[in-house]
Amino acid sequence: MMMRVEYSYFYCLFFWATFMSTAQEHPNLILTQKGVNEIRSHLGKVPFFDRHLSTVKAEVDAEIAAGVEVPFPKDVSGGYTHQQHKKNFFILQKAGALYQILEQVHYAAYVKEVLMAYAKMYKNLPLHPETRSYARGKLFWQCLNDANWLVYVSQAYDCIYDYLSKKERTYLEKELFRPFADFLSVGNPKFFNRINNHSTWGNAAVGMMGLVMNDEELIQRALYGLKNITIDPNSKDNDGGLIKEKGEKEGFLANIDAPFSPDGYYTEAPYYQRYAMYPFLLFSTGLENARPELKVFEYKNGVLINAVNSLINLTDIDGEFFPLNDAQKGMSYYSRELVAAIDIAYHYGDKNPQLLSIAEYQGAVTLDDAGFEVAKAIEEGLAKPFKRKSIEFTDGPQGDEGGITVLHNGKDQKGLCLVSKYTAQGNSHGHYDKLSFMLNFKGEEVIQDYGAARFVNISQKSGGSQSGVYLDENFSFAKLTIAHNTLSVDEEVHFGRDYRVASKNHAEKYFSELSNDGHQIISAKDHKAYPGVGMHRTLVMLQDHRLYQPLIIDLFSVESLSSHQYDLPYHYFGQLMSTNFDFQKEKNLSPLGGDNGYEHLWKLAEGKSKGGTDQFTWLYNDNFITLSMANKENDAIIFTQMGASDPNFNLRSDPSVIIRRKNTGTTLFANVIEIHGTYSTVTEAPIQSKSMIKEVSIIQDSAAYTAIRIDFIKGDPVHVILANKDNNRKTNHILNIENTPFKWKGPYFINN
Repeated sequence: MMMRVEYSYFYCLFFWATFMSTAQEHPNLILTQKGVNEIRSHLGKVPFFDRHLSTVKAEVDAEIAAGVEVPFPKDVSGGYTHQQHKKNFFILQKAGALYQILEQVHYAAYVKEVLMAYAKMYKNLPLHPETRSYARGKLFWQCLNDANWLVYVSQAYDCIYDYLSKKERTYLEKELFRPFADFLSVGNPKFFNRINNHSTWGNAAVGMMGLVMNDEELIQRALYGLKNITIDPNSKDNDGGLIKEKGEKEGFLANIDAPFSPDGYYTEAPYYQRYAMYPFLLFSTGLENARPELKVFEYKNGVLINAVNSLINLTDIDGEFFPLNDAQKGMSYYSRELVAAIDIAYHYGDKNPQLLSIAEYQGAVTLDDAGFEVAKAIEEGLAKPFKRKSIEFTDGPQGDEGGITVLHNGKDQKGLCLVSKYTAQGNSHGHYDKLSFMLNFKGEEVIQDYGAARFVNISQKSGGSQSGVYLDENFSFAKLTIAHNTLSVDEEVHFGRDYRVASKNHAEKYFSELSNDGHQIISAKDHKAYPGVGMHRTLVMLQDHRLYQPLIIDLFSVESLSSHQYDLPYHYFGQLMSTNFDFQKEKNLSPLGGDNGYEHLWKLAEGKSKGGTDQFTWLYNDNFITLSMANKENDAIIFTQMGASDPNFNLRSDPSVIIRRKNTGTTLFANVIEIHGTYSTVTEAPIQSKSMIKEVSIIQDSAAYTAIRIDFIKGDPVHVILANKDNNRKTNHILNIENTPFKWKGPYFINN
């Protein structure tokens, strides 16, 4: 009901806005006349802004000197025509801003010349010759890139609007801008009328150009989508989006409502949230400036500003986003989208001084009102260091579809960081990895998530039969369960690899404990990934004065009335140092299995547990790490390497260790990850190269309680007990284990 009220309110406001004076000053989209005057009056007085202005000026001047290039489109990502049209829209946006700020006419003249060249060719352009996109563009191989072009070019047009004659504006709007906006929307409803990051770009592109042209029809279309358009609900396009069902909302506002949780977490995860934030925030900025009565930054309780803060908290100490779902590793808040996002969030938000420190790291600002305010605030010394802390984000429009928990070692900003994922599917960019996790130390992955099998804009690796530049191995490995640090049952994929089933289900947080100076815990459950199998995973970051770093305790409980094969992998980085169990290396390598991602794992070696505690130690980035496993007799410990059944070497050759337990129903995996020492390649001296753990024992495993004991080489043992059925923090528990009574309140007990 609330959603209907919000839509009605916004719709009425827009009808009211149509009766307002049609006269409007320019620029009024991202730059405003007031902002331009402020920037001009401070030129030479705000060094942080001036330095970036100088950098942009040099870049644009070089492109102007090189001449205008508007080639006939034919290439995919990474190819010449693709890259040239992409370069053009970046330069046009920057040249327009330079014209406004520096009042140098040659910048406006350049923008005009390029736009006229596009106007002469656009109406006669066929669809792009590359056919693999579900929505082919004209300038680019997919409508998504065409929408990128219009988002940036709308800003350039706004900046030179008054430089152009009325006749010139009419020509550009008739021959280029209106046909472009119509093509993206009414010409491609499957692209425009959906809930995904593609549609967000399309909505923003059409809406921003509508604001510049003062075209109310385009603005309405952008905000509320196309009416009376039916999209086949059985479509199986791998385009990264969720097809809207009959009766659902569409358009820009619906794309704010649906994928964002109230916390600002975007269901497709940080990599795509970063990409989508640019159109979300740029169109919202345009609406704030040109239609302030809409108060768009207050929509859904200010979720767009919250989303920027969420993004920053989903980075490691180097500013790189955690590679959840379809993510290319290494993407960070240094991206151009996040430069704009930080500036806008500061300018239109609550002036969070920690955002200023991120802008300092970025070393750049946008050449507009928001960027100038950020630069000025930095020069005034208002920045405060950004401090990472343990934090949680819910998933789903109402925040009730699982979530993400990030645990930081509170005593060390550069220490351990654990990310637990128990989200919804995340649209079709989601992976089949319920209850997975990743572990970072000093900004480096210790236990990794593979991310996506993709090489963005590298033409040599843009092959693959599905979803543009995603490689086939993304669908045969990277998205699948065995590629993640979570349980695979009978070598099958969660939800039978059925996206539509997965989209209707999510995991649930059981409880969490986020303490900056003590033990931290995240516990979550899933009962839908495999029919008849319940999964409950609890991850503990345990502080102990005897240890170099906190222990990571991983308790993975499985509940089933029938017998299965369980595989629990840890995808690690580093070189094996030692084991306390025997294993046999394979003389002739073969894949671990034949399907569901197993065909991409070379089986390197296998050991058999004799029961008790098995330990595996490896060295990575000068740190010794040990996995201590409370295994059962005849559990297999399998060493694998990615890259099997991969003729084009599309996958990385990363190692994994898999604990395999066969013919088992209800069971418990109890494992401990310990970073316990260092090695200096300069002094060639190892420090504490061996584990401090003597034994990990399961001392209670019932439907009601799980308990383990960790014995160290020196000192008292640590007991960890979980109440599996009661997460009430006020419940009193008593449990007799090994002739010792344990009493506690709440869902867990730790005795150190």
